[in-house]
Amino acid sequence: MFLSQLKSTGGDRAVAARSGDRAWIVPGARSTRDLAQAAIAAGHGLEAEITARGEGEAVDLAAALAEGRVLLPLDHDDPAHLHLTGTGLTHLGSAATRNSMHAKADAESLTDSMKMFRMGLEGGKPIGTQVGVQPEWFYKGNGVNAIAPGAALVSPGFALDAGEEPEIAGLYLIGPDGTPFRLGFALANEFSDHVTERGNYLWLAHSKLRPASYGPEMLVGNLPDHVEGTSRILRDGRAIWEKPFLSGEANMSHSLANLEHHHFKYALFRQPGDVHVHFFGTATLSFADGIKAQNGDVFQIESPAFGLALSNPLDQQQNGATPVAVAIL
Repeated sequence: MFLSQLKSTGGDRAVAARSGDRAWIVPGARSTRDLAQAAIAAGHGLEAEITARGEGEAVDLAAALAEGRVLLPLDHDDPAHLHLTGTGLTHLGSAATRNSMHAKADAESLTDSMKMFRMGLEGGKPIGTQVGVQPEWFYKGNGVNAIAPGAALVSPGFALDAGEEPEIAGLYLIGPDGTPFRLGFALANEFSDHVTERGNYLWLAHSKLRPASYGPEMLVGNLPDHVEGTSRILRDGRAIWEKPFLSGEANMSHSLANLEHHHFKYALFRQPGDVHVHFFGTATLSFADGIKAQNGDVFQIESPAFGLALSNPLDQQQNGATPVAVAIL
């Protein structure tokens, strides 16, 4: 089953569920978050809550997406209570790209990226209740940086690059007692500035403070062990770059449980009612192939397991040279 959020033709918000070729409005649900909170209160799963409400009017999700009416599949009324975070060097093919970005003059020494990747290979999938090695972790901002499917990903004028990162994101809601509940998974574009990151690894934090998009649909339930998808950049309607990407635990050096533990072990991230969107990493970047996206290019990420494709145009801002002036009270 899949969930999405959309604006009705009258402008109201609604939640749509899809199973196979059938999609319908979930009665009485204004948002996925409200629906999940009701499921938590009832003591059953999200799919059971959807089933209990029956089926509302049919909806054409593809048409709604084309009309710009599809929202993020999970959000929060207060953007400050939505956290965008992620992990890197989690996929079996991710080390080569990052290693080349951070390679040292001494070819005999390992980069910090390769050291961390090897740590994940050796301890990222612990057995039983053991705690595995912690991954690389980064912060992308709050709900202000969460961009709806189809909307533009804005690259600030001071950015040195504007590149896609095709990923799977986990979508979570913190319950009333502080328990993190995973609602499902969505395709995601963890938009980043790879030239800034390449300049100095300590600038990784700066390179990640960019908008991101996820959706259009959320897969309810478990993540397939093996995920195949395609990432492409469209220019004037034609693909100038296209490459497959892999995800799922079979293609990762960390288990999902280990990644989730090392995020939610912080009490800061277990505040009741908060929403978390956590990006699980990738091994495929157009930047690694020497591609430089241009203003108006469209990033497109798709995978049969996740329903509708995620597409976002690039909006590169030009003016970034003027320093920000701080007022004194």
